Amino acid sequence: MTPMVTASCVALPFLTLMCLTVGMTSSALLADAVYGVSINIILDSAQRALRSWDIISAMIKSQVFGGIMSTVSCAWGVTTLGGVKGVGESTTSAVVLSLVGIFVADFALSYCFFQGAGDALKNCM
Repeated sequence: MTPMVTASCVALPFLTLMCLTVGMTSSALLADAVYGVSINIILDSAQRALRSWDIISAMIKSQVFGGIMSTVSCAWGVTTLGGVKGVGESTTSAVVLSLVGIFVADFALSYCFFQGAGDALKNCM
């Protein structure tokens, strides 16, 4: 693995965790400020709904997605020819191929991780 691919695979789980934290915090603060829903109620609901496997699977998926994005981008980047026009075409191709790869990987990983998760969601309600 190249250093760029390794860096993406290492950095994306941290970014995902940071985004999850900021999203939960801002949602709780907004619900409290706008709708008057106590932060304790939101945290209690989150604690009942979230399991450690949810966080672990998100970290695994983000690591895989980082590997896909950086591998595709590096592969298209080193084969770029034709100056500015070639860079634009390579960028577009890399983005499209990355999105397709992430979509397929997300489907496969979600299928593997969450088979039968519907029953767990019913128990949470």
